[in-house]
Amino acid sequence: MASTCRCCTEEHLERVTGVDWAPNSNRIVTCAGDRNAYVWNFQPETGEWQPCLVLLRINRAATYVRWSPQEDRFAVGSGARLLSVCYFDPENNWWVSKHIKKPIRSTILCVDWHPSNYLLAVGSCDFKCRVFSAALKELSDKPETSAWMPRLSKFGTLLAEFSTTSGWVHGVKFSPSGNKLAWVSHDSSVNVVDMNSQDKILTLLTSFLPYTCVLWLSEASFAAAGHDNCPDLYNVSSDEVVYGARLDIKKEKTTDSNMSAMARFQKLDDLGATETGTKLYTTHVNCITEMRVVATTGDKIKKFSTAGKDGKLVIWEVDALCSKIAGLKI
Repeated sequence: MASTCRCCTEEHLERVTGVDWAPNSNRIVTCAGDRNAYVWNFQPETGEWQPCLVLLRINRAATYVRWSPQEDRFAVGSGARLLSVCYFDPENNWWVSKHIKKPIRSTILCVDWHPSNYLLAVGSCDFKCRVFSAALKELSDKPETSAWMPRLSKFGTLLAEFSTTSGWVHGVKFSPSGNKLAWVSHDSSVNVVDMNSQDKILTLLTSFLPYTCVLWLSEASFAAAGHDNCPDLYNVSSDEVVYGARLDIKKEKTTDSNMSAMARFQKLDDLGATETGTKLYTTHVNCITEMRVVATTGDKIKKFSTAGKDGKLVIWEVDALCSKIAGLKI
């Protein structure tokens, strides 16, 4: 199906590294290698997206951006070894930022918001996954205490820190309830921790290529995807993380075993050479870089999407996957 570009935004001067859409307020936030971020507001009168400046105050490229669940703030990771939490300043009609610096020691690669709107999980190149308080007195926040935040903590307080074996943390995600936290790293591991037992990290070193993103499908299972070009399912119990199944069913391979000698030579004559290239039998043919929720029912995801470096955007229906893959439990 052909697509038409309805609007082209040209404020950024370098490669755009992050995009996120706030569906309820209908705003888009972007960040780029030019160290800038913009919030785009749709103007129904003209049908165009109007940019609003964000004061990030960083000296390295922005790498990642995410809206909070209530869409009143967003977080921007960067190569400046700090996290910018941005909120709107109505007096000046722009977005201002507050920084979380310590103890981050390297580039931030991923960020995720807790469902409460006041906690942030951050993954970075220093092999750490951290949880910070993101409560802003400027917005009169009144967060509730939990196992993640046993007592009320000011903005930027380090609440938890977890280490990976030997890899950058590429993706991090809170479970639908916010009680569990999952992250994936470049050592091909998947990790889960429960907020009620933070000293017990459930780690599974997989035999696959490294994952770059993770998405909870329910409170007891999540999908991870990355350099193997397809999403994999993992189930979580109180004691371990267990590999479930590969969610991308391989297409049937076509063979030339039934071809006649005449047909084989005719094919060789048409192509001019024998077929020696590697064939991929997955839907994506390059690394998957993003996983997003498309539709939910309660705490369970019914549809999710994947996007990759092959330029494809694929929507997966969970019920359809369960009917095709025997014994699949989500």
